[in-house]
Amino acid sequence: MGSADFSSIIMESLANDDRFEVAALFTQPDKPVGRKQIMTPPDTAICAKRFNIPTFQPEKITVETDKIKELKPDFIVVAAYGQILKEEILQIAPCINLHTSFLPKNRGAAALQTHILENDDYAGVTAIWMDKGLDTGDILGTVFFRPDGCAKFNCLLKHLGYQAANLTKTVILDFESIKPLKQINADATYAKKLSKEDGLIDFSSAKKAYKKFLAFYPWPGIYIESGLKIKEATFFDLDSSNKPGEILEITDDFVKVGFEKGALLLSRLQAPSKNEVSAIEYIRGKRLNVGDILV
Repeated sequence: MGSADFSSIIMESLANDDRFEVAALFTQPDKPVGRKQIMTPPDTAICAKRFNIPTFQPEKITVETDKIKELKPDFIVVAAYGQILKEEILQIAPCINLHTSFLPKNRGAAALQTHILENDDYAGVTAIWMDKGLDTGDILGTVFFRPDGCAKFNCLLKHLGYQAANLTKTVILDFESIKPLKQINADATYAKKLSKEDGLIDFSSAKKAYKKFLAFYPWPGIYIESGLKIKEATFFDLDSSNKPGEILEITDDFVKVGFEKGALLLSRLQAPSKNEVSAIEYIRGKRLNVGDILV
């Protein structure tokens, strides 16, 4: 059960392995995407079609409880599904959930984004035996790594997908010998669901703004109070003191912008209701120069 690219990586890995049989996929219904609102299937549904895996897309998973029972699964693997499983489904077979944090830290929907914002040195995936709570099940296994050269959310999530796929196989094959570890609820933290408003930044800290850029790439993205979206940015320095939003340097490749503490190199911008352009195109169109304020 799953909908995102993270989920499809796990499913594809299982489908390509002769030791496993993927009996069916349960995923979210097709949704309108983009300005033209084109109905688009989830990543997992596209992947399942390549492997001729039967696919079900109920609005509510509970309506398919009987179908799941008919399949007689040995395990139900859940990753980024977006629906809560009721007790009647949890009792059909062991439900293994892959969560992109070190549980009990960062339970909830935006676990990886929160992890990036917290600037942890390591990223990882936890496999749990699902119960009725929100990411509260017993821990079956964990894998972690240092995300060098893989800092943006979408890149890091894909890498975690491959880690999760291997972890899933290990948990299934060794399930009988694994001793589940109960989570310490007193240590739990929660990652709230994101909204577009979370992408708002100010010019107080370049490091804080850049962490938001990495965590919220490509959605919801980051923007300043004027509505100008920063589509591509690179961290320049942490310690310099500058006038907030001041243009410090202009080159053919980037515009250096100062923060109260630190500076960023901006290479792609998008004004409200406009197309994305290079930063140099934007400031030329606005007739901005070194010393001017970006807004």
